[in-house]
Amino acid sequence: MPNTIIIGSGSYLPGRIVGRDFFLDSEFYAEDGLKIDKPAEETISKFVEITEIENRRFIEDDQSNSKIGYEAAKSAIEDAKIDPETLDYIIYASNFGEVSVKGYADFMPNMAARVKNLLGIKNRKCITYDMMFGCPGWVEAMILADHFIKAGTAKNILVVGSETLSRVTDPYDRNRMIFADGAGAVVVTATEEENVGIIAHNTICDNGPELNYLANGSSLNKDSDQNRLYVRMQGRKIYEYALKNVPVAIKETIDDAGLSIENISKILIHQANAKMDYAMIERLHKLYDIKDYDHAISPMTIQEFGNSSVATIPTMFDLIIKGKMEGHSFKAKDNVVMTSVGAGMNINAIVYRFP
Repeated sequence: MPNTIIIGSGSYLPGRIVGRDFFLDSEFYAEDGLKIDKPAEETISKFVEITEIENRRFIEDDQSNSKIGYEAAKSAIEDAKIDPETLDYIIYASNFGEVSVKGYADFMPNMAARVKNLLGIKNRKCITYDMMFGCPGWVEAMILADHFIKAGTAKNILVVGSETLSRVTDPYDRNRMIFADGAGAVVVTATEEENVGIIAHNTICDNGPELNYLANGSSLNKDSDQNRLYVRMQGRKIYEYALKNVPVAIKETIDDAGLSIENISKILIHQANAKMDYAMIERLHKLYDIKDYDHAISPMTIQEFGNSSVATIPTMFDLIIKGKMEGHSFKAKDNVVMTSVGAGMNINAIVYRFP
């Protein structure tokens, strides 16, 4: 049975850097619809203290999800040194598709088809799928790609994660400061080499009372347009859910790979809140009775890039493998975990072993 290895990666970080001053003139409202009676600077400072997000990247008005996804995809294909016509599948992960400047989501035609068009691929047998799975969408797309390759139905697959969340956030919601834009992509291929690539994966879907922890909703300001939908999140419930479930899911995946935490070189975790990420990694180590560990195991990008959802992990992977994250690198035979939690609620994890 063939294995799935990454042979190329790419990412796109929008050039527009948005810092805390961007939000100074904001009027923030609470979940009960009442205006928060404190200076915006105080709200912003508290937000930065918890999340550590100082900056984030936003696209310009003349850019779009598919265009930045294309940039990441083109870079990944060039890095892989393959003919794009040899791609059997393009799988594109996003939550909102092609979002207009006015905030309207558009999935027709689907995102993968748009990127295939932008790449100029003529191969009619190159199949285009979209993956809508919340923030874990790119990791789940990798799992789907692994299924295709192991089934023998594909040789080369392009997996893209791209999002433009700046266009779907409520201007009156404090949580808007979390979200950002960006794109990441990899090309995976089949190899007959044993014990490399995706050696274990795990997906959990809790879609009961957790269903609306992350969902769309109208503006918190009842005097604004209530017909337009924005990202709405129940931060406390997400935090509690993630801490309880994500470390266990990661450990189960590491166990399935026949490894222990000491065998893991890096954990590339989706980043929405630095405090939550630190807590999840700490709790994971506690499951192995480890109190002190090297925090470099879990690289962080959220401080400068914000939460770009499905783009977070492939962007981080690309930056590390290309030597653009100081203090972090990959080497042959490293075991790396890629893991995410998000809307659904869905959790997934991969253990990837470098050839």
